[in-house]
Amino acid sequence: MIKYRIEKDSLGEVLVPSEKYWGAQTERSRNNFKIGPYIPLEIIKALAYVKKAVANTNYKLNVLSKKKKNLISKVCDEIIEGKLDDQFPLVIWQTETNSNMNINEVIANRAQILDGKKLVDSKLILNPNNDVNKSQSSNDIYSTAMNIASYKKLIEVSIPCLEKLRNILKQKSVSFRNKKHVTLAQEFSGYVSQLDHGLKALENTLEHLSELVIGKKVVEYIIKYTGLPLKTSENNDASLVCSHAALKQLAISLIKIANDIIKHKELNQSITMICTQIISNDVTISWSLHVFKPVIVYNFLQSAKLIGEACISFANDSLNHYI
Repeated sequence: MIKYRIEKDSLGEVLVPSEKYWGAQTERSRNNFKIGPYIPLEIIKALAYVKKAVANTNYKLNVLSKKKKNLISKVCDEIIEGKLDDQFPLVIWQTETNSNMNINEVIANRAQILDGKKLVDSKLILNPNNDVNKSQSSNDIYSTAMNIASYKKLIEVSIPCLEKLRNILKQKSVSFRNKKHVTLAQEFSGYVSQLDHGLKALENTLEHLSELVIGKKVVEYIIKYTGLPLKTSENNDASLVCSHAALKQLAISLIKIANDIIKHKELNQSITMICTQIISNDVTISWSLHVFKPVIVYNFLQSAKLIGEACISFANDSLNHYI
């Protein structure tokens, strides 16, 4: 039997499962929007990087105590390490403000436990708004997290996997040339050229994607925590749109390559279905008009992950079995 505790907000009291760290606003959002899928954990972890960076900046500016800074940092580290994955139950079909409040409440309530107190105590050591969310705009915080998560996914998954497929196609081209299969060698050289152009286009968008709409001191901490070459900027609204356009370009190239190479029906359908999904995601991102941020980043991360996994599957199985 599920046990509950009473949480309060400006709308009154609400029952929250007693073992969960989220609060009243998250619970209301969870009950009002039961329409999957959930906010990607990559975004949650990126938000944790931002919250930790802001807390340390506020401490340096003498507007947040050392104890509060340390508690926020410790909970953020737990989120980044995946220890609190089940504490983020909100779906993408709502504003970024709700996800921001979700992580604020989780940090505040988890800190309460780390400080040796109970969730039902009358006063929290951290206030979700005044401490965890201190000096922050949901729009800027979420936009920053979107770019961090997307940048990481591209450099850790998409680009390495695309490069692996490109290199295998290059090896095949050389092999065919050595075996005097001139036509096949030329065809595969063409596939390599397509991926080279696509990869160059994608890599060229990283500069824009690295720009974060948040203060310079905060960015310095984010760089320290993530190891990414980031910088501050006044506007990055179009960065994900531009990067995803490059993913779409690569998806179109992969459809051409797959249809040329693979004659086996099931394998052909797999790669072309994935690439069609990426092309569809591009339409969603373009029509979201920089406003529907959770939808934009959900589709972006899905595309970045799918294209990487598709390339690995294509490189490891299809090419080796049928070429």
